[in-house]
Amino acid sequence: MSQPYRLQNYIGGTWQDAVQGAVSEDYNPATGELLALIPDSDQEDTDRAVAAAVAAYDGWRLTPAPKRGEVVARAGMVLARRKQELGRLMTREMGKVLEEALGDVQEGIDMAAYMSGEGRRSFGYTTTSELPDKFAMAVRDPIGVGAVITPWNFPMAIPTWKIFPALVAGNTLVFKPATDTPLLAMELVRALEEAGLPGGVLNLVVGSGSKVGERLISHPQIQFVSFTGSGEIGRRVASVAGEGLKRISLELGGKNAVIVMDDANLDLAVDGIIWSAYGTAGQRCTACSRVIVDKKVHDKLVERLLARVQALTLGDGLDPQVKVGPVINRPARQRIDSYVEIGVKEGARLLAGGKVAELPDLPGGHFYEPTLFDQVTPEMRIAKEEIFGPVLSVIEANGLEDALTKANGVAYGLSASIFSQDVNRVFRAIRDLATGIVYVNAGTTGAEIHLPFGGQKGTGNGHREAGTAAIDFFTEWKAVYVDYSGRLQRAQIDT
Repeated sequence: MSQPYRLQNYIGGTWQDAVQGAVSEDYNPATGELLALIPDSDQEDTDRAVAAAVAAYDGWRLTPAPKRGEVVARAGMVLARRKQELGRLMTREMGKVLEEALGDVQEGIDMAAYMSGEGRRSFGYTTTSELPDKFAMAVRDPIGVGAVITPWNFPMAIPTWKIFPALVAGNTLVFKPATDTPLLAMELVRALEEAGLPGGVLNLVVGSGSKVGERLISHPQIQFVSFTGSGEIGRRVASVAGEGLKRISLELGGKNAVIVMDDANLDLAVDGIIWSAYGTAGQRCTACSRVIVDKKVHDKLVERLLARVQALTLGDGLDPQVKVGPVINRPARQRIDSYVEIGVKEGARLLAGGKVAELPDLPGGHFYEPTLFDQVTPEMRIAKEEIFGPVLSVIEANGLEDALTKANGVAYGLSASIFSQDVNRVFRAIRDLATGIVYVNAGTTGAEIHLPFGGQKGTGNGHREAGTAAIDFFTEWKAVYVDYSGRLQRAQIDT
């Protein structure tokens, strides 16, 4: 892309500019390069997209589910064929290193392979009736027209977690991606278009949350909303969409902890912590932002962590020597820096990083030094609030019970891990950690698409993505009774 690309919305099966012709800009966060001019859509564009999804709904829901699954399977094949190209585009648009970007695309490929099969596996069930000559069963129906609103940090994986199961279930959609990563959203829609998805079944509208997002969550013809983003915006989605009795799925972040016990393999623990805390520059909802370490091995662990943090290389994610790319934009970098200042003022000991990184060969990039705090207490804001950047806090614990209490002592409950060789400790942690995901002798990241993804407490509202749990959110249950007795039978009365 030597010249900025002009991105369009995709509505009713056609690519089109925003009605008012307004555009905004999409930049490479590592280089400052202008990648694309993107639509600055408004309510009129959003309403057109919803109308297209409504018009397409009956045709799509009546398409046999295995055929719907075949479209998703073909889309996955398109993504697989273009994996390298899409990975490089993701690194340029979002900033994560190429290895991680390719993994992001692979997650979309995996989701297509798994969800396409749900077209033949969206099982209901049969059961006995309390009355003679009567048959009883439960089947799944699609919900209708929905909104999918996704963040920038996993611009292929997260949209496919939502879009693929929703389509296989028979719903039609309006997709609003983050304005920081609309090019990957466009490429996902193109893959589905190439796979034969009928026009209007999936509609792409690029624009701000205040214009497009607000209209989607309040639109009377939108029946469900699947949202991943910040807790603040998630509460807004719940409030507005809840007024319309829409079904709502919220994934809202985490403050994830790695527990390191005194019998842990410390080298393995350091590997897991570094990958979880500084991969994607800490911009993952499952990123490790707290290490809760038994005081008996605190000093040894911190010494090893510090050496590894100081060795991390910053730069353009297309450089194979780089381990940490940029953060997404200038406001994100400012937010991270403000939290570091808070940590210092609260009395935490800053061991590494702690400031904006200025790279002479990348003056337009948004880089922040990998940062490590020690002597953090659970009451500090850096130990409780989601920072969403390459900042890690070390908290000392006095044994397993204290470690579990501190791990659970935050408003979030997405992911946690424990490093220990003691099976008894491990199983107590599995039982007692108040998180939706638990890892043993691994970091806090690395969810696989065939297991449910989501968390407890402030992480969301209880729904799960991926695995068969995704189909549960995107379908309605319908109970069916067939009475072949030839006479009126009344349940609970004619027993």
